Amino acid sequence: MDRRPVTLEEVARVAGVSRATVSRVVNGVATVDRELRQVVERAISTTGYAPNRAARSLVTRRAGAVGLVLPDEGRTLHDPYFGRVVSGVMPVIRPLGVQLVLTTTDPGGHQEVVDDVRQRRLDGVILIHTHGADPLPRLLTEANLPVVLAARPLRPMAITYVDVDQAAGAALAVDHLVDRGCRRPATITGPLDAPAGQDRLRGFREAVARHGLPEPLVVEGDFSREGGAAAARRLAGEVFDGLFVASDLMATGALPVLRNRGLRVPEDVKVVGFDDSSPAVECDPPLTTVRQPVEDMAAEMARLLVERVERPDRPNASVVFAPTLVVRRSS
Repeated sequence: MDRRPVTLEEVARVAGVSRATVSRVVNGVATVDRELRQVVERAISTTGYAPNRAARSLVTRRAGAVGLVLPDEGRTLHDPYFGRVVSGVMPVIRPLGVQLVLTTTDPGGHQEVVDDVRQRRLDGVILIHTHGADPLPRLLTEANLPVVLAARPLRPMAITYVDVDQAAGAALAVDHLVDRGCRRPATITGPLDAPAGQDRLRGFREAVARHGLPEPLVVEGDFSREGGAAAARRLAGEVFDGLFVASDLMATGALPVLRNRGLRVPEDVKVVGFDDSSPAVECDPPLTTVRQPVEDMAAEMARLLVERVERPDRPNASVVFAPTLVVRRSS
């Protein structure tokens, strides 16, 4: 026999709130207190309540779906960062009956994303890893459409974003390498047309200077395993005793190159990554890394987007999370 649908009243009883409060949460009303919203979301998850999306769409004139715009498909499939983003977004939007639509954009696909929001096929979008030449943030903000960016914008722009303190994270890496006795650090950066690549390099350089160390070796990478290996090969013949790699995935490419050169990690070169994603634990040796709380950051992006969908006139906000250092055997 089919189980009867869970009602708003049952959710309210489990949450210990009124039916009206549950209704406001389900409909994405931004004025609900955040802690109260989270209580209701947990009750929705516990009871298995499923909002009627079709009926709600008629009332709210919304699509009941938000987009997560990712980089090219090849990178998305191989970088665990993006799975962590989805894991953070879903617990926020699922209790609201909102679907997540994953999409990647090619150079001609930017206007399609804008049109999807403008024509209410999507209520808003979260943009992941844009670069300096990407027109999509500007197109969405100029159209006054709900958007949250997963990093500070490369250029000044009126947009809501969530980020980790990238420069502070790089400084944590340098401080740790110096504490471990390193005096000639090098770095494999991220792409320098992206905010994360720029900010991590800036934090690295500033920390090296603060410790009074010589001008460091700098080689640009691209946040991929192959890019990390290629950058490590470009360091061949250089002398360094510490290496800050600006992503764990690049570090997994760099470590075998160092080993093939006869360099032992951590005895000859101490290595620190950035992200604290699954490759950090799986590589040999396990990687010391700067942790960014991706799931918490993604949840905050989702909450901010829901609030902007409900209140388009809401002022833009920036939320910056603090990084931490996770020490393992590579240093």
